[in-house]
Amino acid sequence: MSLLIGIIGKPNVGKSTFFSALTESAAEIGDYPFTTIESNRGVTYVRTKCPDVELGKTCQPNFGKCINGTRLVPVELIDVAGLVPGAHEGKGLGNKFLDDLRRADGFIQVIDSTGSLDQSGNAVGKGKFDPMEDAEFVHNEIVLWLANIISDGLIRNLRKLESEGGKLETIIYEKISGLGVDQREVSAAIKNAAIPSNFKKWDDKVTIRLADEIIRMSKPGIIVATKGDKIDQEESSKLKERGAQVVSGDFELVLRKASKGGLIEYFPGDTSFRVLDEGKLNSAQKDALRKVSDFMNHNAGTQTQEAVEHLVFTVLKMIVVYPVEDENHWIDKNGNILPDAILMRQGSTAIDLAYKVHSDLGDRFIRAVNGRTKRILGRDHVLEDGDVIKIVAAK
Repeated sequence: MSLLIGIIGKPNVGKSTFFSALTESAAEIGDYPFTTIESNRGVTYVRTKCPDVELGKTCQPNFGKCINGTRLVPVELIDVAGLVPGAHEGKGLGNKFLDDLRRADGFIQVIDSTGSLDQSGNAVGKGKFDPMEDAEFVHNEIVLWLANIISDGLIRNLRKLESEGGKLETIIYEKISGLGVDQREVSAAIKNAAIPSNFKKWDDKVTIRLADEIIRMSKPGIIVATKGDKIDQEESSKLKERGAQVVSGDFELVLRKASKGGLIEYFPGDTSFRVLDEGKLNSAQKDALRKVSDFMNHNAGTQTQEAVEHLVFTVLKMIVVYPVEDENHWIDKNGNILPDAILMRQGSTAIDLAYKVHSDLGDRFIRAVNGRTKRILGRDHVLEDGDVIKIVAAK
């Protein structure tokens, strides 16, 4: 799996319900803090138009699915234990929480849209707490965690840098290289953080500023206000104005279970559903689906699928590229049509794709070929979303 998204937030906000709805896998769900102790991992999918519609033939994915020309590209999710104030110091399940997120490419921060939980996830009554305060609190905990990692032995490193020379970015990168951070991101973060040229003026504020920039650049995220079915339209609009995406993980979970059970026709991301046989529904199921339908009508769906796709395609700026071994028929060596759909950062090049497929392919890269135009591409050719590419390598 090439992309890992962390689902984060304080305890009891609905992270596990959101995770279960997206992955259609079981996760312990409860109305009390620290329901999740061991992190849950699962796979969800993001939608994109599959090139197989151009061939007039059905593709054969190695991973994911393709339904009526819509390619479902797999993305891994990790749902971790809730974060409480002082987590960066080990409070609550903080150390485990933060360690689980070391390799995440981006975050979905789940907040409770009803404002009924204090910072530790305890119920205090609807509207008693500003849910958007969680956004800053959780971000700050992650920044302070990273700042602690950077601070370890930093003064000694800075003195050595002044006496022996070298690059600050090298020192910082070596400290955090296990966190999935790119060295270019470290360089940009150092520039943006306004690091003093005189290292004797370096203090905790500088470290926190640098950690903040590294997190924002290397692990960006979105805010998702779940339990959207439990608030009115005015409350929903206010949260959206403040930068949150309002969703109902509960209703998405209902829809996916009903679809799996053959009761309705529903495809993740649809703005409505169709009951297949109303005679099979009991009164409780009918009532539940009516509530779901009302919410979807007001919100253009449950917005659960859309939230993940917004993070992947808009915030993380990913594109989907299809590597093949035959540029004419878009197949691999076994004759499978468009077998792989790979998520890559916007701006990725042909050589980046080669290394993504296999390190040996990158090392032996000669050229690439565009499957549509048959044009020969060099190693630095910038890929576009939906490209079908053949990599030619030395034997």
